[in-house]
Order: sequence, then C-alpha cells, then structure tokens
Amino acid sequence: MPEFGLIQVYTGNGKGKTTASLGLALRACGHGFHVYMVQFMKAAGVYGENKAGLPGLTIVPAGRASFVNLQEPDPVDRKLAREGWEKAKRKIASGDCQIVILDEINVALSCGLLDVDEVVAFLREKKYPVEIVLTGRNAPSPIIEIADLVTEMKEVKHPFQNGVDARQGIEY
Repeated sequence: MPEFGLIQVYTGNGKGKTTASLGLALRACGHGFHVYMVQFMKAAGVYGENKAGLPGLTIVPAGRASFVNLQEPDPVDRKLAREGWEKAKRKIASGDCQIVILDEINVALSCGLLDVDEVVAFLREKKYPVEIVLTGRNAPSPIIEIADLVTEMKEVKHPFQNGVDARQGIEY
C-alpha cells in the first residue's frame, strides 16, 4: 500500500467537510508534507483558512464572493471552476506535493460546473502517489465508486435551525 495516493471523499449534508480536510492538512503540514487546496466556488480572503498562513499549505480560491446559482450557473462560475481544475491537475501531475484537496468540487460536479467523467478519468490515471481529497455535498456516484475512503457528514442538529447565522472562525 503506498504511503500516499488514495482518494478520499467527504460528502453529505452535515457541517464539517471542509473542516475535516483542513484538519488533515494541519496534520500533514505538521509532518513536513506539502498540501495544495483548490477551493471551488469560494473567493479569496473570505475564509479564515486563507488568512492562517500555515507553512506547507497553499490555498487557491477558484470562485467569486457571490453564491453560485446551482440550477443555472453563470458562465463566469464555469470559467473559474475550469481554471481551478486546471491548476489542480497541474499540481497533481507535478508530484511536488503529497496531498491535493479539491474543496467543494463535489458541488461543482453535481451542478455541472465541471464534467464528472473528465474528473474521474483524470483521477484514475494519476501517475504520482498524491493523496486526493474531494469535499462537498452531493458527491456524484462515479466519484464515490473510485474513492478509497468515503465519509458522509450527516446533519442531526445545526444552530442554523435556531436562527444562528454563520460565524466567523467557525463556519468560515
């Protein structure tokens, strides 16, 4: 079994998918590994992890500050997702990091910003032993099928249900 090279998926309707991937990144960076994270549908400077400056972690936003219309995505959202995917592919192919996190890519795939078959084909053919983590709700079944690990976050109770808005440092 290779030290790195598995495909992990964090999906489901519960909170914690990005947070779990960042926990993995923290652990890996603590061991001196290099982690590259592409944040699909997220803009620069909004999220705390973009400001943390963890040595060994590179975060690349691939979205804009406004929400994506998941039923009818704007062409600019498709363009930004495509650019993020191209950067991720180059980084995976370079072999110069141990982990690549594709944050919210499952949502980008499920709403058609990226082509599921293209992503699956690329991940199946990757040459370097890079651990790949795909996060986001609604992971398409072909992604689930190629994954070595799938964790589903299930919402049981959430403060949003009681009117608590997203909190800086907790949800973003």
